[in-house]
Amino acid sequence: MSDPTPGDGGAVAAPDTEGRVLTGFRPTGPLHIGHWFGNVTNMVRLQADHEAFYFIADWHMLTTHYDRTEELPGNVRSLVLDLLAAGVDPQSVTLYRQSDVKEVAELTLLLGMITPLGWLERVPTYKERLRDMAERDIANLGLLGYPLLQTVDITIVKGELVPVGEDQVAHLELSREVVRRFNRLYGEVLVEPRALLSRAPLVPGSDGRKMSKSLDNTIDVRDDEDAIRTKVRSFITDPKKVRRGDPGRPEICPIFALHELFSHDILEWTEENCRSGALGCVDCKTNLADRIVTYYAPFRERRDELDREPHLAEDVLAEGAAKVHPVVDETMKAVRSAMSLG
Repeated sequence: MSDPTPGDGGAVAAPDTEGRVLTGFRPTGPLHIGHWFGNVTNMVRLQADHEAFYFIADWHMLTTHYDRTEELPGNVRSLVLDLLAAGVDPQSVTLYRQSDVKEVAELTLLLGMITPLGWLERVPTYKERLRDMAERDIANLGLLGYPLLQTVDITIVKGELVPVGEDQVAHLELSREVVRRFNRLYGEVLVEPRALLSRAPLVPGSDGRKMSKSLDNTIDVRDDEDAIRTKVRSFITDPKKVRRGDPGRPEICPIFALHELFSHDILEWTEENCRSGALGCVDCKTNLADRIVTYYAPFRERRDELDREPHLAEDVLAEGAAKVHPVVDETMKAVRSAMSLG
């Protein structure tokens, strides 16, 4: 069978597909540039023309940070304020905390009864997390069952579209398989989600690998100017460009990849002068840092304003919980009835 293509009714939806969008964030610490361009900007864009459900995935955090629960309250509050400062509008979307929906645990248990262990073991994310976080003891049932919990997050609110990158479409297929199996066993109850391909670039970290907190290679969106400049200076560049005058290869340089996100005003000039050797790496990094600082200045100003409202985050989450519960109740009533449960 050929791979599904956008708009064919398969796993991938066309970009203009209407439907309920569901996506979430684990509150594991500060947002970084990879998060910003990988998810946050999509969340802001999608809320304008979709019914959107966005959640703070605090139970998902426990799969890798079960020994750091004391960080949860602060991380949750910070994440909510970050999203609001970035432009997520709680009046337009349903923004809620995963653990405020206790039925998520119930549906995870029920779907776990029909999900073959082999389906979970074949998901590449499990082994990737074990490899990337080898220093932590995370080979647990929670991490193995992460994709099933993710399936419940989607289906319990009747999520139809899940924003993902092309490399994540295969991960969503597990959710689709679980839904299809449930519906074959008990009737057409759960909505089968589809991937909504996001226009998310691969954002490199300071070591050239994908920007990730677990790799300690990030620039955080709330970093102050000094921190941004220090972190940008730490980035690796083209190893063959040792000094000014050496011709560079922008296509392999993490600094140029970030210029493509932040430096539209000097992008062509930067590429040309890097290749010719006229632009040295120190100046190239300074130019990038200048633009990152400028880009995030309005966000940081707005974020500081929101931080002065001590109850704002909890108020937003309480409002979101009130909005999501009727949808969840409807789903669970149908599931329990289909399975002949009380």
